[in-house]
Amino acid sequence: MSDIAVVTGANSGIGRATALHLAAQGYVVYGTVRSLDRAGKLNSWAAERGVEVQLVELDVADDASVAAAFAHILSEAGRVDVLVNNAGVGGNAVAEECPPSMYLDVFNVNVCGAIRCAQAVLPGMRERRSGAIVNITSVAGRIAALAQSPYVASKWAFEGVSEGMAQELAPFGIRVVIIEPGVTKSAIFAKNIDAPNQTGAYDAAYRRLFQFYAAGLANATDPFEVAQLIHHAVTTDAPQLHYAVSWGAQELIDAKAAISDPDWVSLGAIADDDAYYEAFHQRLGLELRLD
Repeated sequence: MSDIAVVTGANSGIGRATALHLAAQGYVVYGTVRSLDRAGKLNSWAAERGVEVQLVELDVADDASVAAAFAHILSEAGRVDVLVNNAGVGGNAVAEECPPSMYLDVFNVNVCGAIRCAQAVLPGMRERRSGAIVNITSVAGRIAALAQSPYVASKWAFEGVSEGMAQELAPFGIRVVIIEPGVTKSAIFAKNIDAPNQTGAYDAAYRRLFQFYAAGLANATDPFEVAQLIHHAVTTDAPQLHYAVSWGAQELIDAKAAISDPDWVSLGAIADDDAYYEAFHQRLGLELRLD
């Protein structure tokens, strides 16, 4: 009998690649999307690959939507063996300029949305004493990405929730996997272009944020590489809790663990952009200059 997988945010990027890859590996895959009308590319790619992804409308930010979607999935499939919590949103703002409502909105999707979905499948997984929860966090859950305060806060929180879940669910034989992507080819980056800059005091921070993503997009990793890693993580006999993947992820995680607090703080105080990019390269191991 084929395993049942649910992939949230399956309409693009990592979610779409994961849904298609798991289907190609023989899983029965339910891909959740906020609107069936916007899933044309997913459907066409599935047809090209000769696989099927069952589409279910679901808004992870809404209790009733999550409950209805998983009631449908469980009534049809009977169980969920793998849940991939991929649905998420970005959020650009420095702390001074970010209204609390924006933090709450980003948290509601990136943290509470994943918790809603996990709560829908965990009773059955506990009863069967098997299953896997894959939480897609971000390298921004390990290092504070500049001028993305709400996004960073949500991903750091999601890391903490995930590490706690790993211990909470271990007695029931349920595997928890944390995937920490760097820059991966995804529509989220094309949408994530807002920069409040209400005071004008943080021009450099926003400019350097977009420079980071310009460099990342020039080297962005194919999302199918992430999908392959997710499949490995849920099937390997020697699982890890954390998996860094995609451009910049491992370099930034390793460098942040080694950098001193004074060096971290002084990086932000550098006034000249070119000097900042050089220091970023020296301290964190990534070249942000495109020339």
